[in-house]
Amino acid sequence: MTLMTGGKAGEDWRGAWSAALDELELDVATIEAMLADEHRHAETPPASLWKPPTELGALPLELKPRADEILTRQLKAAQEIARRLTANRQQIAVTARIETGEAVKRPVYVDRAM
Repeated sequence: MTLMTGGKAGEDWRGAWSAALDELELDVATIEAMLADEHRHAETPPASLWKPPTELGALPLELKPRADEILTRQLKAAQEIARRLTANRQQIAVTARIETGEAVKRPVYVDRAM
């Protein structure tokens, strides 16, 4: 693997990595916007799966803070999605009990002796 750091090749390398980070950041921004506006989710088509660029070599050191910030945002969005999925499951469980009227099955009888 050739490490490109100087001249035109170095600029192309940094530019390719910047473009890859732009694409990844746009995906995260789309997810963050959907999380902020729940109604928009139904109208938004599913995002295409991001694929890491090939043959770019190592990430340029000056782009590492940006890549770290994007990763932090991705992790935060993933945690929020997991939280909402859990809340949805809990809501479904409550709704299922309400619809049947039975949280726990137990015998029911009426004592008419009184």
